[in-house]
Amino acid sequence: MGLVRVTLLGLAVAALGACSNGSASKAPPKAKAPPPAAPVAPPAPQAANATIIPSVNAAAYDPAVNNPPAAHAGPAPMLIKAEVLLDRAHFSPGAIDGRFGKNLHNAIAAYQAAHGMASDGELTPAVWQSLTVDARPVLQNYVIAQADVQGPFIGSLPAKFPAQAKLPAMGFLSPVQAIAEKFHMSQALLKALNPGVDFTKAGVPIVVAAPTSADLSEPVARIEVDKAADAVRAFDAAGRLIADYPATVGSQEKPSPSGDLKVAHVDWNPTYHYDPKQLHFAKVNYPFEIKPGPNNPVGVVWIALSKPTYGIHGAPSPENIGKTASHGCVRLTNWDAMELAHAVDKGVEVTFVNERQPSTTLAQSTLAQRGAPSTRPERGPRGAQRAADADRGGDAPDAGADNSGRDRAADPPRITPPQPAASDTPQPEPLPASPQQGSPPHRRPG
Repeated sequence: MGLVRVTLLGLAVAALGACSNGSASKAPPKAKAPPPAAPVAPPAPQAANATIIPSVNAAAYDPAVNNPPAAHAGPAPMLIKAEVLLDRAHFSPGAIDGRFGKNLHNAIAAYQAAHGMASDGELTPAVWQSLTVDARPVLQNYVIAQADVQGPFIGSLPAKFPAQAKLPAMGFLSPVQAIAEKFHMSQALLKALNPGVDFTKAGVPIVVAAPTSADLSEPVARIEVDKAADAVRAFDAAGRLIADYPATVGSQEKPSPSGDLKVAHVDWNPTYHYDPKQLHFAKVNYPFEIKPGPNNPVGVVWIALSKPTYGIHGAPSPENIGKTASHGCVRLTNWDAMELAHAVDKGVEVTFVNERQPSTTLAQSTLAQRGAPSTRPERGPRGAQRAADADRGGDAPDAGADNSGRDRAADPPRITPPQPAASDTPQPEPLPASPQQGSPPHRRPG
């Protein structure tokens, strides 16, 4: 039986609780109260974790992975492995979740195009063989650090921007969100890999993905934004495709720009500015600011474009990238936006191509001209969610910048998950220091 049919929940080892012996006894004689018991150490994670790591790391190819999964199917070990390896190769599947959705399909299609294969978006034996040349473990143990749990956390995200503007910071909602984003994972997968774990306690060993911590191999000379396929591609000076990211790119009602633009500047840890003289989406007639942080409407970095108020940027809710709508700007996951921002400079060309179609995937876009065209139907939610999600806090309309004359800000420390070690011994790894905030730009939704 192929491993793809085995879900992580099926890999779990049930823990047996202590049972009563059921016998009756006389009341014991009265005695002095015993001294207070010594503090009990928090329980270790379930033994399932010791099974999950080797099962995923050793996952072998199974062609059934390309079949539509059952609605109730859990994350598949083979797909977790494929997503981590694609992430390391800079062909991002977005949030690693162990499921075959549109973002993974598009990441495979881009990887195929860059490696001279037919761009059908299928996880073929040739793709698997190419990816698994990287034989390092794709899952690793990690010990929750004090920095992971100290916050401050904001608990919940207000639905509307004016309410978000009242918060002192736009930090993570919880330790689960912080740890999941650090390792490029969905929160659901993090919990599935660690059943029963209390993520609020430092010192607890958990299982996490082992994604890339490396910069792009070459500086980015040109960026291509495919509006039809919800994708951002980065090319080096020789025209070689070196990175591909899933993106939320405008909507049919509020499209992104067309044609050629340039990178104007990069702002790190930006403040969101709303000006009703330029913007009208928030339905308020007064200006406001939303403080920096990973749950800021434009995430942790803003790549301003030469068309005022438009940009490429990070975003909250990485699981929704490519599945909701924006007001014209280009959203990436925070980690993908950081990777791209570290590799661009002022003046880099940004070309918007194609027009949005109801069911276009990357394998059906112009990128597929390098290989065979695909007729594969689109996977994952789309379309119907766009209008509903456009004005929610987690998927809020994007914001733009008009910091005219500003060059690229000083680079902050990167979010760099530890690389997998040769063994599965838990290795504590504190979070890096928070990026330094750049000067606050004015912002508009994209």
